[in-house]
Amino acid sequence: MSTENKLDSQVTVKPWWQQHGETIRIFAVALVIAIFLRTFIVEPRFIPSGSMEPTLQVGDRILVDKISQRWQEPQYGDILIFYPPATPATSDTSKAYIKRLIGVEGDRIAVKNGKVYRNDQPLDESYIAEAPKYAMREVVVPKGYYWMMGDNRNHSNDSHIWGFLPKENVIGKATIRFFPFGDRLGAITTSK
Repeated sequence: MSTENKLDSQVTVKPWWQQHGETIRIFAVALVIAIFLRTFIVEPRFIPSGSMEPTLQVGDRILVDKISQRWQEPQYGDILIFYPPATPATSDTSKAYIKRLIGVEGDRIAVKNGKVYRNDQPLDESYIAEAPKYAMREVVVPKGYYWMMGDNRNHSNDSHIWGFLPKENVIGKATIRFFPFGDRLGAITTSK
């Protein structure tokens, strides 16, 4: 028997998980980091409806900042992602909504003459699709709640239909549009 044949018979083949152990470890660490980031820091979302047009279009992909709300309250004009409250007007509370923050606790909100009023002052809303074609009596936002409205005022299932949003339902704030590419790519600006 030759030396080559002796060496070939002594070589043992390692199982695939031992052969690729380093790759498996790298993949596992990357997966844990990705899950952590998506759960606590930032997550991608898809815009499924036209309720935020013209600011956000159907099919836009955005990143949602989930961490800044832990140390800073959302501000007027922020675009928030949230689970709607359970009401007869919301058939599925497991699907996230996206709307603009119009009122915080203590604010008086009304819609009249095609304008949204906060604390008796009409809002300058250059970002909306068109003026509201409905009226709404004044309501006062209770403690622990927000008043949310879509930019496409006449085609948005928002607070003027289902009422106040509990603060704990907020997932995060829309910050960056990462698709489609082109002139709309980048930071999502808010308006007070």
